[in-house]
Amino acid sequence: MKEHTQLVTAGRHPERYAGMVNTPVFRGSTILHGSMAELKDKIKRRAANEPGVSTYGRYGTPTHHALQEAIAELEGGFRSQVYPSGLAACATALTSLLSAGDHVLLTDSAYTPTRDFLTRVLGRYGVEFTIYDPAVGAGIEASIQPNTRVVYVESPGSETFEVQDIPAIAAAAHRHGAKVLMDNTWGTPLFFKPFEHGVDVSIQAATKYIVGHSDAMLGIVTCTEEMWPLIKRTTQDMGQTAGPDDTYLALRGLRTMNVRLQQHWKSAVEIATWLESRPEVEKVLHPALPSHPGHELWKRDFLGACGLFAIVLKPAPAAAVEAFIDSLQLFGIGFSWGGYESLIIPFDPSGDRSATQWPYTGQALRLHIGLEDPADLVADLEQGLTVLERTQAQLLVA
Repeated sequence: MKEHTQLVTAGRHPERYAGMVNTPVFRGSTILHGSMAELKDKIKRRAANEPGVSTYGRYGTPTHHALQEAIAELEGGFRSQVYPSGLAACATALTSLLSAGDHVLLTDSAYTPTRDFLTRVLGRYGVEFTIYDPAVGAGIEASIQPNTRVVYVESPGSETFEVQDIPAIAAAAHRHGAKVLMDNTWGTPLFFKPFEHGVDVSIQAATKYIVGHSDAMLGIVTCTEEMWPLIKRTTQDMGQTAGPDDTYLALRGLRTMNVRLQQHWKSAVEIATWLESRPEVEKVLHPALPSHPGHELWKRDFLGACGLFAIVLKPAPAAAVEAFIDSLQLFGIGFSWGGYESLIIPFDPSGDRSATQWPYTGQALRLHIGLEDPADLVADLEQGLTVLERTQAQLLVA
């Protein structure tokens, strides 16, 4: 079955819910059982990893089970688990696989809160980690230690957009008994198939493109059959439960994700290409552009691109950069991405780098291209860059 059809059909069982097209929102804690025999049977089935079985609301409702079934099918994994945020998914996945004395290799392009979790939480319990260059590829083998249990990848990085050679990294990790955890939020289940490239555990901030409307927080972990008992047990031990209403919003967003992503992809490439021609821009960081250093890896491993990329402006006074951002009418100033609206946010990765050095001195800006008409977005950026130039000239005169 084609994945665009899967988006519509996966996890849907109208026959179970009086013919309703969408799985209803099930809000509940206590689940009643008709007899002791039924209770014992359900406990046994849940322990045997049978999907869709709950004895208590914390273990999930039919609303959760529908989304978990759909994502596992789309990503090609064994099972999925839903969390109240993307960071909760990252944290639980790492905790599931690590113990005191274990070592992690973490890409230098990783989501900063993931690095903070390793430092501030797992570090207190004796887990060590080393930062590696995201471009290392098969060379990561030289950094693997006897106690390395996890190699954590994020491709492309959600700020600096390095594309990693996931198959080469996975092959090296597996030769030494380490598991590969991947943040697959940028690629989504449509544009990167993690388990076909050697990943053991895939993590997504479903807050982004799966929800797609900037109105819910959610994380998802999908894993292989080998990893599932660890993921499930730790999730339950930590009491991780997503709200049914947010889960329902993710299910609703999932059904239209293909058509939304096609527009995000097309518009973002069009705008990124235009920005490459602007004299105010030093560098555009978008894997789908031929100028990107990871473009060939992107073409080899990815099936598309989302709406998120970055630019680096040529050095300009902070006041001029702020005037540029403030002048934009269609780009909101805000964190997150993946919704229908366009966003812009400044960032500076230089302070977070350990294995690599950020090579630019100009201001970096992350853009999310939404579903607005790209001609309108280009016009907005063009007037903003005019404001930048005018403000810079005024500051020089002053």
